[in-house]
Amino acid sequence: MSALVRSAALTHFAEVAAACGLDARTLLSEVGLPSRCLDDPDLKVPARAVGALLELAAERGREPAFGVRMAQSRRLSNLGPLGLLVRDEPTLRAVLDALVQHIHLHNEALAVRLEDAGSLVLIREEFAGVGGQPLRQAIELAVGVTFRILSLFLGVGWRPRLVCFSHRAPPSLRAHRAFFGDAVEFGHEFNGIVCNAANLDAPNPAADPVMARYSQRLLQRELGPGARLSERVRQLVVLLLPRGHCRVEVVAQHLGIDRRTVARRLAAEGTTFGELVNDLRDDLLSRHLGDRGRPLAEVSALLGFSAPSAFARWHRARFGVSARSLRSPARS
Repeated sequence: MSALVRSAALTHFAEVAAACGLDARTLLSEVGLPSRCLDDPDLKVPARAVGALLELAAERGREPAFGVRMAQSRRLSNLGPLGLLVRDEPTLRAVLDALVQHIHLHNEALAVRLEDAGSLVLIREEFAGVGGQPLRQAIELAVGVTFRILSLFLGVGWRPRLVCFSHRAPPSLRAHRAFFGDAVEFGHEFNGIVCNAANLDAPNPAADPVMARYSQRLLQRELGPGARLSERVRQLVVLLLPRGHCRVEVVAQHLGIDRRTVARRLAAEGTTFGELVNDLRDDLLSRHLGDRGRPLAEVSALLGFSAPSAFARWHRARFGVSARSLRSPARS
């Protein structure tokens, strides 16, 4: 099943496209999206098509910071009901925990995870279930929106310790530094933001616990009885793979259930844990191989293999050829 995203993800798309000399509705038509995406923020559309749209606009408009420019004016209201919930959480850490838990209601393809590292916190973001297509603009937009949320709570003068992107840097970093600050780096292991842990414990003076409980009930109704476990597993797998922690036991622990329950519920949805892992590795492999500056040993680690030899065996068994042959001059 194709991952869906609320069309609110395209907020400010038309304005940025026009500034780049592009017609937004023509671009929407080219990727198969309805024009009412620009008018109805709650329309659910394929995340794969939205990613393709952003890449097309960046290429046609010759604007490598297209996603960043879209993020600059984002507000909590763009998240719909999720925005109502995070607005009234007591601390910024609670805000981010709510995003981690409920982001799939806004964007089924986006996975977010918090990791404590001493005095620092890593906010990791990745896409799953959208194929192996380039997602540079979608990733920069997602990280940009998270940066905007942090800035809304911490003030416009706040700056993170680091903003990380796994893809290569554009020719100019002027737009990225104007938005994120100087601590922007490319070619990292993950996409996301590194900030001081102390920042996340600051109280939210505007928090309303009564409204927070109301928003929580509203989100629970949106989840509905038919929520698919495979989507939650996919989001966890894509974040755990680069850490080398992608085992069914670990995923089950994150979900608060045991591994047998994971296996049983995935079987009822017509899949298995191993199939989900392999499908996501296929998607990520296509993206990483597209970055010709990334060594295969690094690609192996990003796909969660303990050693390049294990990656080589998996690739040959799955595709019938070695991964190295895909980067030979003849195949290039």
